[in-house]
Amino acid sequence: MQLGFVSAILPELSLEETLHFAKEAGYDCVEVMCWPVGKAERRYAGVTHINVTELDAAGAEAIRKLCAQIGVQISGLGYYPNLLSPDPQEAQTCLEHLKRVIVGAKLLGLGVVNTFIGRDYTRSVEENWRRFEEVWKPLIALAEEQNIRIGIENCPMLFTGDEWPGGKNLAVSPAIWRRMFAAIPSDHFGLNYDPSHMIWQQMDYLKPIREFSHKLFHVHAKDARVDRHRLDDVGILATPLEFHVPKLPGLGDVNWGQFFSILSDTGYDGAVCVEVEDRAYEKTLESRKAALRQSSRYLRQFMG
Repeated sequence: MQLGFVSAILPELSLEETLHFAKEAGYDCVEVMCWPVGKAERRYAGVTHINVTELDAAGAEAIRKLCAQIGVQISGLGYYPNLLSPDPQEAQTCLEHLKRVIVGAKLLGLGVVNTFIGRDYTRSVEENWRRFEEVWKPLIALAEEQNIRIGIENCPMLFTGDEWPGGKNLAVSPAIWRRMFAAIPSDHFGLNYDPSHMIWQQMDYLKPIREFSHKLFHVHAKDARVDRHRLDDVGILATPLEFHVPKLPGLGDVNWGQFFSILSDTGYDGAVCVEVEDRAYEKTLESRKAALRQSSRYLRQFMG
């Protein structure tokens, strides 16, 4: 396994600066964010460490040489929009950019692109399903053509009352993953698995590692703490941020020893990338760097 982090937490740094910091902090790789250049609409979005719109063969070769020179690899490209947005223009814009990210990954000689399925959060799972198949079957066909594996993160993307109860990402549970992979039975369609999203949903975060071991293309290391006092006060029908908090690995409810024990049992040998979304560490660039250093020291004990 390789220890990495998600580059979204360092938007002030260039790609080269991010890779140099990764090396200094003891990381093997970085999941590089590839949002379209422009203003972000939510936290951790809108970060562009590689602009795939302008990427060509020469630019890709320069990035490969940079990684080799510094000694830090790219675990995959990341772009996490809502491809099934109820706004047709937004959905189409996201779709076209994701295609560019897939082609960009091929140019860079990479194997993984991480993203969300998306969801029309005003509609049920059943009402979203036909559109899911219409959008994703051609996308996975493109990924197969480019020999890129697509890792779907299991974050429900549910933050406000306006998104309740659907959220903006369909792929939130094992029941839906089974149905997804049955609808599109491709070796290029899998998971970017994050245990923290199972925690606040009151779900077993270890069992899916075994069942979906053949679909684990990439892993995020983020923790979450459920505040039982707040949960007792507001109940599970409240929006999730009313009763849980994203935390650094080791500061929440994930048992990382058990997590890595089972992950290693499956034979997984890919990237495990720290995703910093802990607000206690977000005030300055230095505090976010400190969060990444702390996470590296903590997780290394489980990775050898």
